[in-house]
Amino acid sequence: MSLPLFSSQAELFSTAGLSGQLFEDTDRYRLFAQKVYPLLAKIRSKLNVCYCQDNGRVAIEPVLLLGVSLLQYLEGVPDRQAVDMLHYHAGWNFALNRQVGDDLFHPTTLVNFRQRLLDHDLSAIGFEIVLEALIEAGLVARQSRQRLDSTQMFGRISRMSRLDCVRESLRLTLKELAQELKEQERPEWWTRLWDRYVDSQTDYRASLETLANKMVEAGADAQQLLGWLATGQAKEFAGGTQAKLLARVFCEQFEVVVGSAAAQPKTKGQLGSERVQNPHDPEATYAVKGKGEHKKEHVGYKVQVAETVTQAVLVAGEPTGNFISGIVTHAARESDEEGAKKMEKEQQAMGMDKPPVQYVDAAYISTQELMKAEAEGRELIGPSPGAASKSDTHFCSDHFDVKVEQCKAVCPAGHENSQCSRLEEQSSGKVALRFEWSSSVCGNCPLRQQCMKSDHKHRTLVVSEHHTILQKRRREQKTQPFKERMKHRNAIEGTQSELVRAHGLRRARYRGLAKARLQNYFAGAACNIKRWIHRKVWEMQNALIATPSTAAAN
Repeated sequence: MSLPLFSSQAELFSTAGLSGQLFEDTDRYRLFAQKVYPLLAKIRSKLNVCYCQDNGRVAIEPVLLLGVSLLQYLEGVPDRQAVDMLHYHAGWNFALNRQVGDDLFHPTTLVNFRQRLLDHDLSAIGFEIVLEALIEAGLVARQSRQRLDSTQMFGRISRMSRLDCVRESLRLTLKELAQELKEQERPEWWTRLWDRYVDSQTDYRASLETLANKMVEAGADAQQLLGWLATGQAKEFAGGTQAKLLARVFCEQFEVVVGSAAAQPKTKGQLGSERVQNPHDPEATYAVKGKGEHKKEHVGYKVQVAETVTQAVLVAGEPTGNFISGIVTHAARESDEEGAKKMEKEQQAMGMDKPPVQYVDAAYISTQELMKAEAEGRELIGPSPGAASKSDTHFCSDHFDVKVEQCKAVCPAGHENSQCSRLEEQSSGKVALRFEWSSSVCGNCPLRQQCMKSDHKHRTLVVSEHHTILQKRRREQKTQPFKERMKHRNAIEGTQSELVRAHGLRRARYRGLAKARLQNYFAGAACNIKRWIHRKVWEMQNALIATPSTAAAN
């Protein structure tokens, strides 16, 4: 598909010749046309790679499609409604250098445009160009304080039981093979599997025993189907998308026991967190947060949001001067520490430097991360992970004064340890120190009941080799200055709420990690544009208020 001719000399304000009457200087559509549209026109050359230059019919202008995509997330409208807005809405046409009545396109053109961005690794192009403009405007520094937090994103699927996941994988594989196999090429057991998995469903009211038997049955059928695909002429069909997915699901859910005719379902403890939850979106993984009544479960993705932090105090009515400096979408099962590392790589790729100060919660804090930040001359501000014991009746490691480097520890009663041992895990290589106090000291100690159980002869304490820096943070976080600094982190919760409520961050519009990542880049860009416009409007209004007073003073 070839590109149309493009001219940046077109009349910017050409909507029915009424730009001055309909759109005042502080109108958001005028500011979008002035601030954002020129940025999109500037990167038109980067969008060229998505199209064939000398073949096919003339394409819809990619600058227009990128602008429509940003306006979609600014105002929260789907593809079909976005095209309707171009048909009827003067503001949208004004913002995108069009006139009401210009030729339109089918809504699926936006679908194809997003796919082109994915195919050419341009998912972040809209977010990057807006962030770069904010840097040039002096609103964002390449190295600035920032806060970081994550939120959950629900996948566009339902969470399936293990049995339903296996059966659905079988159904999809059979449907895929049915398009390739002729009647005479199908094996003798084909009709049985087709009736079992395509033409019928499991009765959800069946007993647990029945469902367990069906799980074993599904494992045997999957093993038979995969075994057939691995032999003879059927090998050419084993590379199909659903066939490969079935092989993955089978390996995740079953184990082949030597001497057993059929594969046996794995126990719950043998299942991996990366396993497929629903074959319609294999990349959406399961995650759980919290416990008890605060427990939150979901199948989907996790989104890391980084925001700049300005310490200037805002006056009444002044919009925020903070902007989103990074947005990373990754597997829900991955930890926040892994997400922070991906955020660091993304910001580096976008020309951003590591923040000198970063405000986070306890999920991002560990002894290793605190040591790394200290070695790099950065500050990682956040509460440390919980103490070794949270018992209200016994002393935990927080009550001891530990000096790892000197192999010394002083208990709450003021007694120094009598012995220190070095422990190293062979599997992980982690090193810990074990401090012990003699039974003669602990036997007559007045704090014995608070320090140990009645059947213990003496107290022991095991801490990490990096406990010193963790102990320092635990003591520091109890001080008032630290609590005041931590207030800078709180605003990230409001930013996430804004992204969820106004820009649809909570639920994926599409299936697959790549498309969810593209969606969130658009959401982040839309949020930054909105904040930029709000701040520009505030500055212009203040300038209008200040102008008369200045004239009177002269």
